[in-house]
Amino acid sequence: MAAGFAGNKHRVEAADAWLLHSYPYKETSLIIDVVSRDYGRVSLVARGARRPMSALRGCLMAFQPLSLSWFGAGELKTLHAAEWQGGVPQLNGLPLICGFYLNELLLKLLPHDDPHDRLFQAYDQAVRRLAHPRCEVEPILRIFELSLIRELGYGFALDRDANGHPIAPDARYQFIGERGLLPVVDRANPGESSLVGSTLLNMAAGRFDDPQTAVQAKQMMRTLLGGLLGDTPLHTRKLLRDLHRL
Repeated sequence: MAAGFAGNKHRVEAADAWLLHSYPYKETSLIIDVVSRDYGRVSLVARGARRPMSALRGCLMAFQPLSLSWFGAGELKTLHAAEWQGGVPQLNGLPLICGFYLNELLLKLLPHDDPHDRLFQAYDQAVRRLAHPRCEVEPILRIFELSLIRELGYGFALDRDANGHPIAPDARYQFIGERGLLPVVDRANPGESSLVGSTLLNMAAGRFDDPQTAVQAKQMMRTLLGGLLGDTPLHTRKLLRDLHRL
């Protein structure tokens, strides 16, 4: 494989990446999906990675920073080498499920070979924050979801409405399809899905400690992501709901 890597013009060396998903391939190999800083989401075949003595076996871990080298011109490339970069404690409990939720969003919404440096940074920061003891998971999820929506090209201003007017903290707003945020006309009957201006301003500033902001921001992101996912279910979201019920 070393000769094939050195002589391949479609080779990538030491790319910063995170493992999103893996599954068995043939008798001893794996197919892995990764998100990389410079190459976006990439699918790789890790030949022999399931063998007991494989050098890849202990490296290919989710929620751990990796340095990967691969080659190939097709959609499915061949992994050449992997190095564990370390420095991130293993996720456990609720943060672990939240990490799988982030991975599922990327797997279902991020196209192959479409690099987004800021999205990679947002994922990197989210995983590292989830690894902190006693982390608050909801703000971490909201910040990542906002970054994902912006990087996919569906972002909009949170501090101004669709008409360009500054968001008023005490006013109520409705998100309307591709138009964006518009003031609620009937203030006596604003509707359950409307948002208070202060929620939008807090979201724009990355603040989610206010209880009303936390609830409304979660509902808004669920609506936005639902529009992008269509009929595709999120299995980790159901798992999170079941966990909260318990």
